Amino acid sequence: MKLEAEDGKLRETDCANKEAIFRIIQSIPSKKAEPFKLWLARVGSERIDEIENPELAQERMKSIYEKKGYSKEWIDKRLRGIAVRQDLTDEWKKRGIQEQMDFAILTNEISKATFGKTIEEYKKLKKLNKENLRDHMTDLELIFNMLGEASTAEIERKQNPQKFNEHILVSRKGGEIAKNAREELEIETGESIISEENYLIEEEKIKREKRKKKKILEMSRTTY
Repeated sequence: MKLEAEDGKLRETDCANKEAIFRIIQSIPSKKAEPFKLWLARVGSERIDEIENPELAQERMKSIYEKKGYSKEWIDKRLRGIAVRQDLTDEWKKRGIQEQMDFAILTNEISKATFGKTIEEYKKLKKLNKENLRDHMTDLELIFNMLGEASTAEIERKQNPQKFNEHILVSRKGGEIAKNAREELEIETGESIISEENYLIEEEKIKREKRKKKKILEMSRTTY
């Protein structure tokens, strides 16, 4: 592949994806590569353990999110959302949806119906690039995202769609259910659920504490 060199010219460059890089590391006879080989063996062993006992995978994910600065409240919702997502993709697979592109199209339909935005539009709002959108959602965004996907999965089970266009309609229906609930809450609170907030610089746990302090301050002002 031609990539830009230090002199600004395009030159043929050897490239590899993650899997190829790991295979290259395994083939290196040098002792310097030994720590990487041991790490690959440990990670492989952990993944096999997680397949045999899914609870281990959940605990690992909790630990990762904790290290990234997420609160227990947020982590609980995020992990629940992952389970709901898995349930939905299982329902799609049962009815012939296998391609990642098809998953992306249906997910976009749910997102558009729930929040009025595609995944890319939502990421743009939150100033995200390659980051996972759900890792930058607030509690309520996660909840309504879950509702849209859980509703879609339930309708899939009841209506048993077979054609792709039918799956699209079901995804829109699931999203509409979440949208109606979202709009009703927004009317009651006078605040939008859709947030520009992200956790790229400031950790979720810190932002949560700031929001709590702000609410306490606002309540104290209204008391006097």
